Amino acid sequence: MGKFDGVLLASDFDNTLLYTEDALRTGAPVPPLPERNREALEYFMAQGGRFAVATGRALPAFLRHAGDVPMNAPGVVCNGAAIYDFEAGEYLDTAMLDESARQRGQAVLDRFPSVAVEAYHIDNVIHVVRPNAISRQHEHMTHVSLTEAPSLPEVPLPLGKLLFEADHGVLEEVLAFLTAEGWAEDYELIFSVSHLLEMTTRGASKGGMIRRLAARLGISMDHVYCAGDEANDLSMLRIAARGFAPANASAAVLESGATVVGHAREGAIADVVEILDRKYS
Repeated sequence: MGKFDGVLLASDFDNTLLYTEDALRTGAPVPPLPERNREALEYFMAQGGRFAVATGRALPAFLRHAGDVPMNAPGVVCNGAAIYDFEAGEYLDTAMLDESARQRGQAVLDRFPSVAVEAYHIDNVIHVVRPNAISRQHEHMTHVSLTEAPSLPEVPLPLGKLLFEADHGVLEEVLAFLTAEGWAEDYELIFSVSHLLEMTTRGASKGGMIRRLAARLGISMDHVYCAGDEANDLSMLRIAARGFAPANASAAVLESGATVVGHAREGAIADVVEILDRKYS
């Protein structure tokens, strides 16, 4: 028995648990997990807490880091499209896009020639149609090879997520196009960063999957805490008993009412654990 029995802490990976922005912008190696975070999470789990990662990354893009992250609960991957049990090596829950998503995604590509799209297959293959500089930068940062396809309808199902890549202004037009066509209500359409527009099926958000994960673990939502830095984290910050944001978070997150802690580079999740340590003393 420990003070954190029945408590779930879920954290975004990039720029929350680990600061990867420099690697994305400059091509530098992804840094190791801050030692403060490692020690804090090991303490949290030793005291009975359950820690999960909730990432927008596809499974293969996170797996290369998973062995370096102390965690003792299944994680949310692909921006809420699935729950994955890292210990068992299997998906526990999925929420997949249907056939119409490929057709509608292709309509976006036909309408906007500067847009690329990554399509995340459940079998851990990331396909890309019409890759651009953003695709290649993303590929370099995640170290996961993209499999090029001539069109979205030729990418095999099932797909967990489509990721549209272009300058922010163009992606705003993409969002307006999807809305005008009457398709937006069928999906979760969220900017994970300014140049990446994520598309998952309706209800497949980090918040939705954290609810499912808590239910699987038998943990009350009154004792679920979440941390994240970008707009795609807002759904889980809002459903948590208390949401946390690193100081480097986007304006939307900083203004969301989340408790702001230190910079991700300096071990923001350790700050969260310290707050929970006082709460459950």
